[in-house]
Amino acid sequence: MYQKLLIAIDPEDDGEGKRALETAMEMLAEGGELHLASVYSPGGGGFFPYVTEEAPEDKEAAVRETLDQMVQKYLPKNSHANLHVIAGNTGEKLLSLAGQLCADLMILVSRGSSGHWPLRRATVEYVSVNASCPVLVLPSLEKANDPPE
Repeated sequence: MYQKLLIAIDPEDDGEGKRALETAMEMLAEGGELHLASVYSPGGGGFFPYVTEEAPEDKEAAVRETLDQMVQKYLPKNSHANLHVIAGNTGEKLLSLAGQLCADLMILVSRGSSGHWPLRRATVEYVSVNASCPVLVLPSLEKANDPPE
């Protein structure tokens, strides 16, 4: 059982959040701390990185609201989770947060090289190799349910 669990969640993937939260609740010690983290990119793209479609504070509020909805939806009523919404490089920010929290375990869900996030696998590998705590990488539900070829 772990005292401090950090779960990295993509707020756009409800199934990922459900899977990670269910796994965490099985591994969390009674009275332990559960932390949910989502890292978003604050800037725009292209030649004008200072021009964004959405203000950073609006983006942060939207991500926080989605995480809060996941907590209400998938955690038992007597459970609590600390939410962390951070702007920046995903791998670096997750490692920094894990160190600040003195996390016992970090949980990630990997989609591998499939899906619409081609850099996702690189982030999971970077975090797994450089984390100051053990990292549990869960396969995505889609990947886990795919029939063998």
